[in-house]
Amino acid sequence: MTETAVHTTHKPYGPYEKYFKRPLDVVCALLAMTVFCWLYGLVAVLVRINMGSPVLFTQLRPGKDEKIYKLYKFRTMTDDRDENGELLPDEKRLTKFGKWLRSTSLDELPEAFNILRGDMSVVGPRPLLVKYLDRYTPEQHRRHEVRPGLTGLAMSTVRNSAGWEEKFELDIEYVDKISFLLDVKIIIWTVIIVLQRKGINEPGEVTNSEFMGTMKEKQ
Repeated sequence: MTETAVHTTHKPYGPYEKYFKRPLDVVCALLAMTVFCWLYGLVAVLVRINMGSPVLFTQLRPGKDEKIYKLYKFRTMTDDRDENGELLPDEKRLTKFGKWLRSTSLDELPEAFNILRGDMSVVGPRPLLVKYLDRYTPEQHRRHEVRPGLTGLAMSTVRNSAGWEEKFELDIEYVDKISFLLDVKIIIWTVIIVLQRKGINEPGEVTNSEFMGTMKEKQ
């Protein structure tokens, strides 16, 4: 797999996306880190007590135009390994406290730093794994025409309860319909769905299943 950035032909949907979305992202990130600095500190202490060090989880993710950046989150899994030194499966490393962090989305708080840096936006398709880049269809690659988001149309409606194809379709729908009103709606929907603890994982899964590619496109 190559990590060469993809140059897209995406054009801003309107003045909001072109002139206002990024400045509003910066304002929201700064406000969040200022107003909720106490919450950052509290969660960091709880992670340190429950899972030790490090407190933060970092991982490379593809951003706008598939440029790779380092994502920051609060850690939700231990580093427990088997006798061969291999990490145990996610379901064995995800602690009860980690499940709670994910259900409340508090593990996502450090992504405000990514928003401030310009890696991410408040609203956009959720950033996924780098290894998925070779598995997308040409249409699915379009989710990277905009900055990935702290939340998005898929997260605010189906969260993780739907299949990959449905979530990608919602991502592309967002790319084609970006507007201030839509972003506001997505933020409100996200707050509601998080408070209701709905769609945290796919049915029968402790964490998200791995995306192996869209089979109908391979046939």
